[in-house]
Order: sequence, then C-alpha cells, then structure tokens
Amino acid sequence: MKAVRVREYGGPEAMSYDEVDIPSIGENDVLVKIEASGINFIDTYQRSGLYQIPLPATLGLEAAGTVTEIGLNVSSFQSGDRVAYTSVPGAYADYAVVPDEKLVKLPDGVDFSQGAAAMLQGCTAHYLCKSTYEVKAGDRCLIHAAAGGVGLLLIQMVKNAGGFVIGTVSTEEKANLAKSAGADEVILYSEQNFETEVKRITEGAGVNVVYDSVGKSTFQKSIDCLSKLGYMVLYGNASGPVTEFNPATLGPKGSLFLTRPTLFDYTADRESLDWRTSDVFNWIAEGNLNLRVEHFYALADAQQAHKDLEGRKTTGKIILTP
Repeated sequence: MKAVRVREYGGPEAMSYDEVDIPSIGENDVLVKIEASGINFIDTYQRSGLYQIPLPATLGLEAAGTVTEIGLNVSSFQSGDRVAYTSVPGAYADYAVVPDEKLVKLPDGVDFSQGAAAMLQGCTAHYLCKSTYEVKAGDRCLIHAAAGGVGLLLIQMVKNAGGFVIGTVSTEEKANLAKSAGADEVILYSEQNFETEVKRITEGAGVNVVYDSVGKSTFQKSIDCLSKLGYMVLYGNASGPVTEFNPATLGPKGSLFLTRPTLFDYTADRESLDWRTSDVFNWIAEGNLNLRVEHFYALADAQQAHKDLEGRKTTGKIILTP
C-alpha cells in the first residue's frame, strides 16, 4: 500500500510517498481501508518537529473508510461497516489499523469526505464551545482564523447556542465565508487592529471567551480583549508557539482564565467520543451544520496540500484521497 511518511523533521519536502506493508491488526483493532483523510494544522506541527513524534512516522490523525478486517475481541464492528476516527496516527495511507475504542460508525447521510472532515475539526469545535467554555445565550465570543476548518464550524455551533460571534480573518473573501457561516462581526486583522475593533464592537465590555488557534501573533492582544472572568482558550499555534507569559498578569486584567486544551483529552473515553461525534454527525445530517469540504488532493500530493495550508491559500477543510 501507499503511505505518506516523514523520516526527519522539516518542511513539506520532508514528506515522502512510499510503498509500505499493510499493517497487521491486534485483538482489539480494526483494519480500515481509507477513502478520505483529513489534513489539519497539527499534522504540520508534527512534520516540522514543533510537536515531536517518534520517527519515521506516517502522518495524519483522522480518516473515514470501510472496515476490511476485525480483531478477535472486536464485536462492535464488522467487515463492510462505514467508519471514521480521529486521534490515531497514520491516516495519510491506503489502510490504517485503528483501536475499536477510537472508531465510530458513519450514519446514513454522512459520506466519507464529510466523515473525515468532521472528526478532528468537528469534535474540536464541539469541545471548545460545549466543554472548555460552554457558550450560553448572549455570550460574546472572539474566534480567530474564523474562515478555517475549525473556525467555520465553531461559528455555527456558537450561534446555535445563542452566542454573539466576532471573527478575525485575513482577506475579504474569508470575511464573506465567516459571515455566511453566521458571524455577527468580522475583522480583517491584516488591515485593522483587532483589539481596538473588539472593544469598539463590544462598547468596551470585551468578550467572554477568545478561541485562538493562531498563537504567538495574537495571544497578548487576545487576552486584552477579554472581559472580567473571561476565558482565553489557546488551542493552536499557526503563527508559532507562545513561549513567554507571566500568569500573574491574569489577575489585574480581571481574574482571567487561560487554558491550552487538546482534543485527545476531550475524547479520551468512549462516552465523550460518542457524545461529540453523535452531535456533530446528527447536525450535519439534519442540515444544522454546514461543512465546507472544498479542497481535495491525491494522497501523492500531500506536500502541496501542506504548502497551501501553511500558505493560507485554503479555507474550510482539506481532504486527501487515496
């Protein structure tokens, strides 16, 4: 089978398209023939070494496909089942071995591309606004990278919960996407000071929560956008990691909260995984959550997909197909 491998950390050129053996399953595993793999920023962090993983490695943390083989102790799945998963390495490949506890069935009305697109980013948006900071009616929320894969889903979920959304984007095209997803206000950070604009929009009150996947370049101003007892939710590092911060400053600014959540912890048990995926898939099937699955690349073109993602040439979700 084919797989996209990384043998040493680096840029997109560090990935190679290789012939490898189909992996063997264990007693509690399922072999999945992958039909669609999702690309996410965390893949670029692992490829570059920002998040260090054992090398050599096959990239990718989410996919959807068909069960072709099950382990001796597996009873919840059978060959032919349509399934999806996240938080399991090795999705940039024709086949993947997945522990049955990490696998969910795709419901009717959700295709493979939607399944792959919804797992990591959909569950991320879900935990951000349902668990890390549970959005309530009337809450003011600042969402950075609002036209990205998580951003567009998060806007919709926050609006469905009754929140007021301020999004930041880099271009007019992306502003239109954020508005179409339901954002109440959109700031072009390339032309405007988003801290100044947030204070203007909220009449000085600030926001209850900031959802920040950008990191270094937005971190400090994001904190300064918060109201008293506000939540700074830092869940990504698109502009680089935040390496220096004094937590003592959170007190004088309004007894603020700072958290660095990860999807792995919010889907660590079966109950949490089923809750999040059930909500996300049902919302998609019912038409209450719109996925923008617009960018498709062949598995062999993973290098170009990473270049386009890091170059901010994409919006919504990027899918690799074998």
